[in-house]
Amino acid sequence: MPHQTTITVAFGILLLRVGMPTVMADETLFVGTVIDADTQRPIAARIYLQDQQDQWHFVTTADEKGSAMPYAEQWVPMLNSVDQHTTVSAHPFQVQLPAGRYRLTIERGKEYHSLAKELVIGDDGPQTETFRLQRWVDMARRQWYSGETHVHRRVHELHNVMLAEDLNVAFPVTFWTTSAETVPNRQPSLLRRQGPSPFGDRPDLGSKPIHVDSTHVILPRNTEYEIFSVRQQNHVLGAMFILNHQTPFNDVVPPVGPVAQKAHAENALIDLDKHNWPWSLMLVPIAKVDLFELANNSLWRTEFGFRQTMVAPAEFMHVESDEQGLTEFGWIQFGWETYYMLLNCGFRLQPTAGTASGVHPVPLGFGRVYVHLPQGFSVDAWLNGLRNGQSFVTTGPMLFLTVDNRDPGHQFIADQQWQAALKGTIVSDQSLDAIDLMVNGQVHSLPLTLTRTEHAFEYKVDHDLTLKRSSWLAVRCHSRNAEGRIRFAHSAPWHVQIDQEPVRPKRHEVQYLIQQMQRELSRNRELLSRESLAEFQAALEFYQRLQP
Repeated sequence: MPHQTTITVAFGILLLRVGMPTVMADETLFVGTVIDADTQRPIAARIYLQDQQDQWHFVTTADEKGSAMPYAEQWVPMLNSVDQHTTVSAHPFQVQLPAGRYRLTIERGKEYHSLAKELVIGDDGPQTETFRLQRWVDMARRQWYSGETHVHRRVHELHNVMLAEDLNVAFPVTFWTTSAETVPNRQPSLLRRQGPSPFGDRPDLGSKPIHVDSTHVILPRNTEYEIFSVRQQNHVLGAMFILNHQTPFNDVVPPVGPVAQKAHAENALIDLDKHNWPWSLMLVPIAKVDLFELANNSLWRTEFGFRQTMVAPAEFMHVESDEQGLTEFGWIQFGWETYYMLLNCGFRLQPTAGTASGVHPVPLGFGRVYVHLPQGFSVDAWLNGLRNGQSFVTTGPMLFLTVDNRDPGHQFIADQQWQAALKGTIVSDQSLDAIDLMVNGQVHSLPLTLTRTEHAFEYKVDHDLTLKRSSWLAVRCHSRNAEGRIRFAHSAPWHVQIDQEPVRPKRHEVQYLIQQMQRELSRNRELLSRESLAEFQAALEFYQRLQP
């Protein structure tokens, strides 16, 4: 007899409770199994199920050895920004439904095609069906392993969810504060729009990696500083993450310098979170930020909603907008252009991705970073690869590119003119609109040379490079699907130093950075301490020294 789980809704999160199987007289038991279309083996997956009245339904596991983790998040001010699904282990699932027609969608991370179909439920007894998901790329076989650095799922969830999303590394937030006067703590955040998490306090499980299996690992000790109040007044500074630190942080911010020094002393990574926070451009030089989220928690599978931003993009960025504000592509462009500007200033920021799954309506790993590990997966190798930029960020396409057979993150040294070859392939589950070579932020369009269409679109990249001055290089690509949604990938940069000269920012970039620091000094002058204001002043002086 199938294992039955009942569902209770609390504060918008679904809780699983094991119970006896009960089939209502007017309901039909449906049992499904998800398998890999090539291997015919059961696989874990994410399941969406909706009836003709647009009501969501959640499946449960049909095997005592299996698990099912329902997820129901909505960004309350945006009625259409909803993500309600169940992640299931590699076991049969079940659901009891009245007779009728349902929309079923099954997905698994980034490497399988989505399966969507109409499910017809009759009233003449139990039904069963097997669903075959078609893989279009195998990243582990190519020695690329994924992760994301902004996670609000609990560790007990991740044992199920990471396998359903095939996300190799996750950094769940354990300690969190939203006040400049409050030490990061484990209490549920009050920022969640549907109310505090019903799971209660976040447990501190120490700093040692937790292995879900040999290639899926949780790094459990991470802290988010997300400052929305100063001196008990509403005053937004922004957010940053301390990732994989060894001891709990009992420091408040700002100032950020002491926390950043402690983080780096523990070999932790500092993640900028979003580029548009008021303090972000101060954090980069003062906290010596390691990671920049090219795919961040404003990018969702569901409807895009963040049309306004506290820090406006500069006119020279030419980001896409409409009458409501930034479009989804405009938001992505804003991040790209900010990243390029900071790379031009000499910061060796490596790209990463985060979703805030657990608070935002988005699956875990919707945006993710892949790290190349030619010697195979290990936690230390993955962290080193992330730190050194052997990586790319994606919400869809996959990049397999080298410059003179070197992965992204490599630095080339030359005395005068430098020449090399950019080679490789880009693979996507949908056709691409553009492939761009970026050189110091300048766009060089590459041809869309399509070489394969079975199961995926594969594009050949073969381009000769010649540089006469120090530069960084990166490759990006993007597409717009049938629903108008943007999917993109972006490599970490390669660096080329010629004649020991640094890369230099453009005059208008420096002027923008200076203006932002002057704005923040004025905005914060009445609230921040002398030590905290001094950090904004130091950032201002840093950018002023970059003026041509």
